[in-house]
Formats: sequence, C-alpha cells, structure tokens
Amino acid sequence: MKHIARKRFGQHFLTDAGIIDAIVRAIAPQPGDAMVEIGPGLAALTQPLVERLGRLTVIELDRDLAQRLRAHGQLEVIESDVLKVDFAALAAATGGSQGTKLRVVGNLPYNISTPILFHLLGFARLIADQHFMLQKEVIDRMVARPATSDYSRLSVMLQWRYAMEDVLFVPPESFEPPPRVDSAVIRMVPLADPPQLDAARLGEIVQVAFSQRRKLLRHTLGKWLEAHEFDGTFDTQRRAEEVPVAEYVALAQTVAA
Repeated sequence: MKHIARKRFGQHFLTDAGIIDAIVRAIAPQPGDAMVEIGPGLAALTQPLVERLGRLTVIELDRDLAQRLRAHGQLEVIESDVLKVDFAALAAATGGSQGTKLRVVGNLPYNISTPILFHLLGFARLIADQHFMLQKEVIDRMVARPATSDYSRLSVMLQWRYAMEDVLFVPPESFEPPPRVDSAVIRMVPLADPPQLDAARLGEIVQVAFSQRRKLLRHTLGKWLEAHEFDGTFDTQRRAEEVPVAEYVALAQTVAA
C-alpha cells in the first residue's frame, strides 16, 4: 500500500537515486558506526545506510511508517517526536561500554528543522558528526559570515559549537511530493575543544541582539547589558549582524549569570 505524504509531518520523500548515492558517499558510513537516522520515511536513505552499517537506529513519528520499518530486521525503531528523544540515553545504549559517539543523519522536516537543531545542540559532546538535508535557505543562515544578510541568531548559536559545511545541493524534483524550496545537505562536526560557557546565557544574549536586527545594539543589547550591570567594554554602536561569533561568545563568558 502506497504511503501518502502527510502535510502535518512536513513529509517530502527523497526519490532521486543519484542524490541518495551522493548523500551516502558524503556520510561515508562504516560498519559498526553508532548511527541514528531522524525521519527515515520510506527508507530511501535508510536502506543503503543499513547495508553498509549492519545496524541502524531510526526515529520516526509517523505510526504507519514506524510499523513498516519494524519489519526490517536490522533496524531499531524509536516511534517518537525527535524533540522528546534523550540522545544521551541513546548514546549510552548504542555506544555501549566503549562510549562510541553517535553519528546523526536525516532528511529533517522543514517545519521543525530549527527546533531539532537546537535540541541536538544540548547533546553535541556525545555526537561525532551530523549530516542533514535541510531547506537551502536555512543552511545559508547556518554557515553565514558576519555582515551578511543571512547572518542570524541561528548562525551564532551553531557556529560557536560546530564546524559546518554545505556539501550538496538538492533540487525540488528529487522529492515526492516536490517541496516549493531548494534543499541542501550540511555536514556538522562538533568542535573538539569548544569555548566554555553557559549556552543558555549565550542564547539569551543572541536572542536580545537579533530581536531588532535593523537597530543599533544600544537599543537592545545595550539596555540588556545595563540591566545586568555589565561593566566591561562592548561596542553597541553596531547592528547584531556585524558582531562576530567570537565576540558574542566572549560576552557570554564575561556577563555573570
């Protein structure tokens, strides 16, 4: 029985064999890797991955698809909203006593891709790498440099923790049904020695800074710093998009909790 894509789950199923092969080559799965796939759907990526891995854990919210996937003997199926999945417990269960880090892959639902990225940020220490298919404009924001229109809260919050690379362009006709946007695949590798900081504090600072990105920071972050009795130096005669990631990180490290 053919599965009809469900709009409420943001389902667009990858069908282009050439693109699937290119993604698998970019991921380069090795036998024994502790890999987790988010949103396997109709298993277009799942099948070539599990053939190379031997075992694969998949997270699928759609009950009908999860039932189909359970028929595959080499899959560990977690039927759940990925935002509720404890990746620390998953790493402990999958990696075993050797403490192997997880490799996470997936064609992320475009309607909740940013929340998924932020959810995984909290588990970055347990992850070896991430390869995700996303809306191209989201990836453009993830890898954007300062003083560009794409540079945003998402850029800062991911770049402080990951090295990221846009590895593959994917056109709409590679999917069924075709989305109305271009897609791409990004590689995310957690930094081995990330800055030590309170991620929640960084998040608060960046959110305030980009809350009115057209205004100078003295109208937004400047007032926030005054309220937090910040006595250091920080140039607020700039807009949020002009401040490099390293400066936001240094500010988060300096401002007392």
